Amino acid sequence: MKDKKKDKLVIDMCVIPPLEETIEGFANPDGDFAKYADLYGKGNTESFLSSIKSDPVGFLLSLMDDAGVDIAVLPAEDAETTMGMKTPNEKVAAFVGTAPDRFIGMAAVDPHKGMTALRDLEHAVEKLNMRSLCLEPWLHKLRSNDKLYYPIYAKCIELDIPVWIHSSINYVPQLTMDFGRPIYLDEVAGHFPELKIIAGHGGWPWVDEMMALLWRHSNVYTDISAIRPKYLDTPGTGWASIIRYGNSLLQDKILFGTAWPAQQFKESIEEIKVLPLKEEVKDKWLGGNAKQLLDYNLLNPFN
Repeated sequence: MKDKKKDKLVIDMCVIPPLEETIEGFANPDGDFAKYADLYGKGNTESFLSSIKSDPVGFLLSLMDDAGVDIAVLPAEDAETTMGMKTPNEKVAAFVGTAPDRFIGMAAVDPHKGMTALRDLEHAVEKLNMRSLCLEPWLHKLRSNDKLYYPIYAKCIELDIPVWIHSSINYVPQLTMDFGRPIYLDEVAGHFPELKIIAGHGGWPWVDEMMALLWRHSNVYTDISAIRPKYLDTPGTGWASIIRYGNSLLQDKILFGTAWPAQQFKESIEEIKVLPLKEEVKDKWLGGNAKQLLDYNLLNPFN
């Protein structure tokens, strides 16, 4: 068991739980999501899936231990109305319950379900002990400032949980990439200054826009999940401003994430450690900022 009292925690804000509803999607070469298999699929898919299925909890914990990841935040998913996709809150909560000192559950709701979505969120937080909410506007075929989301945002404030919102490109040609543009969060953050917002995936290709959003609003953060950290310091990739401002003015606003299995824990941490960042900033990115955002006492559901 990890020492949760240590000063420096490594917290991954986005780890896809290895459940039947999730992992095989990364290996599916057909259908609307085929591009994700191209980008993130494993070379030896059958072996990879077999290893996970034999002991999903042990498999994930072993990878985390090897890389030095202390806490993984595991999101559910609910885009049932628009895409027929759902990873139930109950299944994610059950997975989290196998190692509650290492996992935190992130609930999901479908905004098209109206009051049912609010009841689902309240149940997930109060009964299933989930500590944040995942919303994916591109899968809901909405933008983050759509008023269908507003009652959900208000409920997050009431429940005192942060909301993670997909804020970047998507690779499904039938779904406009504009669904994930960070600019729409500007209105949300202004209307809900008490709402703790995590803009997922760093906002690429609108990284400068994301930095402006973080600068304007004290309640907005971003993570770098699904991104190879080495590209953040590679000229011409569009990430220059996250290094510049994430090492200075916005150093308290950047969170670590892999969206595993999209990116690997060990490789990602090693690449962050060699970025041209101050050492204390690397610690903030890897876990210090998430520790403050999530509230350290909430990292242990039995506190």
